Amino acid sequence: MNTPEQSQLGKASAYIDQYDASLLFPIPREGKRAEIGVTGTPPFFGADLWTAFELSWLNLRGKPQVALAHITVPCESPNIVESKSFKLYLNSFNNTRFADAREVRERIRADLNAVVGTGVGIQTLGPELFDREPVHELDGLNLDRLDVECIHYQPAPELLFAEFDEPPVEETLTSNLLKSNCLVTGQPDWGSVQIRYAGPQINQEGLLQYLVSFRNHNEFHEQCVERIFMDIWTRCKPLKLSVYARYTRRGGLDINPFRTSHPQALPSSVRTARQ
Repeated sequence: MNTPEQSQLGKASAYIDQYDASLLFPIPREGKRAEIGVTGTPPFFGADLWTAFELSWLNLRGKPQVALAHITVPCESPNIVESKSFKLYLNSFNNTRFADAREVRERIRADLNAVVGTGVGIQTLGPELFDREPVHELDGLNLDRLDVECIHYQPAPELLFAEFDEPPVEETLTSNLLKSNCLVTGQPDWGSVQIRYAGPQINQEGLLQYLVSFRNHNEFHEQCVERIFMDIWTRCKPLKLSVYARYTRRGGLDINPFRTSHPQALPSSVRTARQ
């Protein structure tokens, strides 16, 4: 079983510029899920929405081509792909000739399917479509308006509570104060998070303090979002819950996990201003 420590994270790496699918490094989801009480089928659906901003290759005449790629990895996949390995893999396209963007897209799809263990979605956008890529902040009531005291900087689920004796509500809450660190290198990961739920009203001050408590926590993006989902799901007992985080890019990649308790369409992959 691959572990994060066995990946290229935090290590000097050669930048291979000829196509090499072996650079992709899978990491099983099950180990970190077991830490948050998820064994067997998870109580959530969703996907990890990746954006690749540094995708380039050569056409058959040797002329460089550039594109953006939106990649969807279902959370049902047994593995995630470690992000530095994905960066190195995409770099390996730089001096490789392909007939067209479709060939590049299908090559990436096939390689990722083999690594994560399920079918991924991929869309590539050429330069003629770049100006159609919108920027929009997450919709919802911003928790950051609250003047709260914050003293916890490791996940503190005990800060979460809901008003079980009051009528249920349905609301969408957001924060730009989500920060965690890479599981291996400790480098900071900055994000914004949106929480939609229906059920007992969640105390907003406690929720904001809880989100801030991830500030010094070392875990991958996907794992942080699943931890947030499970803590809210367990402690506040909503009837419905969705957690969506958009993290700033690193190495030309951003990762935006979405988890929901009920089947629904994935959110549009629209970047925030910080991304």
